[in-house]
Amino acid sequence: MRGTPEGRENVVLDKSYAFALAVIDAYKKMVAQRELVLSKQLLRCGTSIGANVEEAQAAQSTRDFISKLSIACKEARESRYWLRLLDRSSLCNIDFNPLLSQVEELIRLLCSILKSVSKRLTAKG
Repeated sequence: MRGTPEGRENVVLDKSYAFALAVIDAYKKMVAQRELVLSKQLLRCGTSIGANVEEAQAAQSTRDFISKLSIACKEARESRYWLRLLDRSSLCNIDFNPLLSQVEELIRLLCSILKSVSKRLTAKG
């Protein structure tokens, strides 16, 4: 587990990092199968999720945190789109189901965090 710099466990940080590594692995396999266009789209958005979650850890305010996590959530949704497209198009001989499961979990997790943080921000006034 990667966790936070302070050594505490951070599930969304860990899962987004693991997803990025899995996307990189899938990208290598797609390139080996000569899929060079959609694979880059997936690589960009799939690794961007974790980068935005990482940035959110150093947010300057709650609003900044929400903004960074919102971007991560959008990137996760885009990743899901490319994964579904790659899966259905049969451009590659790769099982995308594990990645689809991971990204669905990330989307649920990010949406849940955003909902609770936004609710707290609204309650503060």
